[in-house]
Amino acid sequence: MSSLTDRSSLPHALTADVFCRIGGPVPSNRRGKQQINASILHIHLPELMALYEIDRPLRVAHFLGQLAHESDTFCTFEEYASGAAYEGRADLGNTERGDGTRFKGRGPIQLTGRTNYRRFTVWLRKQLPGNVPDFELQPHLVTSDDWVCWSAIYFWVVNDLNRLADRDNILAITRIINGGKNGLDDRKVKVGLAKAEIARLLASTETTPDAVQYPVLHRGLMDDERVEGLQYWLTKHGAPIGVDGDFGPATELALKTFQARKGLAATGISDGATWSALVGE
Repeated sequence: MSSLTDRSSLPHALTADVFCRIGGPVPSNRRGKQQINASILHIHLPELMALYEIDRPLRVAHFLGQLAHESDTFCTFEEYASGAAYEGRADLGNTERGDGTRFKGRGPIQLTGRTNYRRFTVWLRKQLPGNVPDFELQPHLVTSDDWVCWSAIYFWVVNDLNRLADRDNILAITRIINGGKNGLDDRKVKVGLAKAEIARLLASTETTPDAVQYPVLHRGLMDDERVEGLQYWLTKHGAPIGVDGDFGPATELALKTFQARKGLAATGISDGATWSALVGE
């Protein structure tokens, strides 16, 4: 794998398996659908993420975590409900009979309502002058392989959600996507899974002079004696964390804080320079 320090490299490191792990475990009868959808995302989404600068760790984590929740752990790109609940919703542009069902939630981020389908068409035709469907006339095409990832990119970009992701503001992002706090706990879990996967990807390109004594460690590792060693050294430098072998958000924050204080890149990953600073070598 090439270095993930380049701006466009992180999205292109996302595999179908990574998407599945971010989504989380699913019942056996839905596993096949999750894997199919993860493969579609793997083929079409990374290039678009790089193009629209969803390429920094926090941006990628929040984007994929929200998509995982909205798509039921990547098991569906179409809302399970009929959409009848949206009938007559003028705020969604559903002014004609049957609009609720016709413009039900579709795509990894659940594009919903006639107005949003119309706006998606207008926006995408500006991005891709040429043969772009009219999704207001053919709403089912939002879930086709060619356009399904574009629908998620559209919503993220027009709502300037990179800005909120840079601030790690999951509540504000959730409110824009859903209009409230619906599913917030699950969204937090999935963004956390995404952060752990991203840390693992970033760590895979790092090395240390002595990988046994000074290993590359990252968020998501659990019940790991090597993490206990890292936590011990962080507490020696005043970090208010426990020594439990679990590399969670608190350990990541403590490591980033230490790295920043020492003038190192605050990656939250224990590379060689970090270990040198920790143990005084």
